[in-house]
Amino acid sequence: MSPKDVSSGGRSGTGPFTPARILVLVIAILSIVFIAENTGDVTVRVLIPLVTMPLYAALIAMFAAGMACGAYVFRRRPK
Repeated sequence: MSPKDVSSGGRSGTGPFTPARILVLVIAILSIVFIAENTGDVTVRVLIPLVTMPLYAALIAMFAAGMACGAYVFRRRPK
């Protein structure tokens, strides 16, 4: 039997609930709760113009941008 054929009997880090996935899920849930709690209007400077919008809209936009950047980085990572 070659060393590549040997597998450990434990299931640590396998399956649908790995520690990294649980951490990402917790951060996403906390982000959604934070967004839901902040609903007041804010003025945001978008390069030059000032835009008045609900804070939750700005937070959702930044959350989506962060998720897109994270997905891009992890897709581009060599295997």
